[in-house]
Amino acid sequence: MLPWMTYEAMHDAVLKQPEQFWLSAAQRVTWKQAPVTSCRIRADGWHDWFPDATLNTCHNAVDRHVENGRGEQAALIWHSCATKERQLVTYRELRGKVAGFAGGLRSLGVEKGDRVLIAMPTMIETAVAMLACARIGAVHVVVFAGYAGPELARRIDDVAPKVVIIASCSFQGQTPIPSASVLNEALTKAAYRPQACVIVQREACPASFLPGRDHDFHTLEQSSPVEPVTLRSDDPLYILHTSGTTGHAKGIVRDNGGHAVALALSMDLIYGCKPGDTFFTTSDLGWVVGHSYGVYAPLISGCTSVIVEGGVSTAAVRTICHEHAVKCLFTTPTQMRLLRQESRHLPKVILPALAHIFVAGEYADPTLLDWARSYFCKPVVNHWWQTETGWSITAHFFGLPEAEPVSLMNDIGRPAPGFRPAIMPITPGEPCGEIVLSLPLPPGCLAGIWREREIHPPTLYIDETGKYYRTFDEGMIDKSLAVHMLGRSDDVIKVAGRRISGVQIEKIIAAHPAVHACAVVAVADELRGQRPVAYVVADSDFVPLSAEDIIGQVHQMLGRWVGIKEVHFVERLPTTVSGKITRKSLHVSAGVAEKPPVPFISDVFMM
Repeated sequence: MLPWMTYEAMHDAVLKQPEQFWLSAAQRVTWKQAPVTSCRIRADGWHDWFPDATLNTCHNAVDRHVENGRGEQAALIWHSCATKERQLVTYRELRGKVAGFAGGLRSLGVEKGDRVLIAMPTMIETAVAMLACARIGAVHVVVFAGYAGPELARRIDDVAPKVVIIASCSFQGQTPIPSASVLNEALTKAAYRPQACVIVQREACPASFLPGRDHDFHTLEQSSPVEPVTLRSDDPLYILHTSGTTGHAKGIVRDNGGHAVALALSMDLIYGCKPGDTFFTTSDLGWVVGHSYGVYAPLISGCTSVIVEGGVSTAAVRTICHEHAVKCLFTTPTQMRLLRQESRHLPKVILPALAHIFVAGEYADPTLLDWARSYFCKPVVNHWWQTETGWSITAHFFGLPEAEPVSLMNDIGRPAPGFRPAIMPITPGEPCGEIVLSLPLPPGCLAGIWREREIHPPTLYIDETGKYYRTFDEGMIDKSLAVHMLGRSDDVIKVAGRRISGVQIEKIIAAHPAVHACAVVAVADELRGQRPVAYVVADSDFVPLSAEDIIGQVHQMLGRWVGIKEVHFVERLPTTVSGKITRKSLHVSAGVAEKPPVPFISDVFMM
């Protein structure tokens, strides 16, 4: 039971007695050595949560539930929208798979602190691999299965994994896309060589194994099981890459202890879920929501987690929610737009078990939220968070007895515990500006940045005073503490909830020998929220350049998920006196009717 009746009581508790608040929240987690201190400032200026405590995240997500009588409860339920397969794994079965595969990783030489790169679609095996790494103290690095070879090679060089794990194929719709060739290309281009590769064989497209390099996933899963190792709270759990304005992906490092505490608290406080409830996220496990609410938060909380591979249809969402008595559905505005589009020929749905629907990942306009409320006859709300934070910065709190104010339902809510937002005005005297967060950030947020094969303090996020974390989002805060989002202050584009830097796409286009200059901007897309549009100045010394050439080059380097379909050839790019490209002028200069930019929320989903 939560000890607060109202949001104000909770907010006062964490603000006035943070040490007591977080040590109390930490009791939701099983510790090997319980914490005595909640937060400690590090010598490098950042901070660690529960630094004197030890635990194992895998034990908290799996073993303790078997020990406490939940062994026969479903832990993971998997639906593949590509192959129509289904799989249900109980907590007892999950413990066997994870402990065995952890033993398999050990047999390949993986030890505490080693990185393991996982490039697989959303499957039971993906979650097993993640949890097995957590069990032995290895650091998992899950990347999107749709990346092309060069992008996968960059991830390999960045984290230097001892082992790389792939599935023999992923899917575009119902079409299998072989993955072994992508892995081979990546290993050809990468400077670093892993010691071994592990492959999940899929019937739709089996892979040929390279003797001495490749190992079968399910064979390793039958290895002698290993017990969870004891880890420090501040030991790294995983690295997850996120794009930024530099065009280079940043490796966000998450710790073990603070992460477990924050996610366990959020399941009860924000989502209103108790042990035994069923939680369903449509997120790919390669993105932050897949990590937080596809795997760790539901399992740490003793819930059942439903995960899906591929694009899920309206009929599939309805069926899954009905068959598995889903209590909480977590999806994106892009998915909700698909549901709205496909539901025209379907009657309203009646789902008695469903209590709440949450959306995040990009801008969700009130008309979309109102449609969803009418269609599902349930509360539907947006909330704001980032890959860097790992859970909600602002939210609606359905675990509290007090009802959420109706006036806030179309916005992103009020600050979650430990998040203390403030406004850094862009224009003096204005009520809006960049939203910054007072340091230290609450548990569950980034523990550092992975760079040059070490963990560094996240200095690029800290303002010049050293007191605030910069979100790079703009908004305002009203007297009720509600945060209102206005837009993004950098150039990151959100394509169906996936985050990609415009600069990253520009670098690929600019590498074409016939391109003189280019710029990429985000435009509104009715279905996917946003899509990138390229503006290209061709080099007159070369043969004519086609849009197909540009689009093909981006697809080859990043993958088709980027969604670039539109290339405008222009004589010049509009610039300021100092030479900066004025991207907001590009539609006008290209002779295209300018559309106002759609506000979106930074890296909430990586869906």
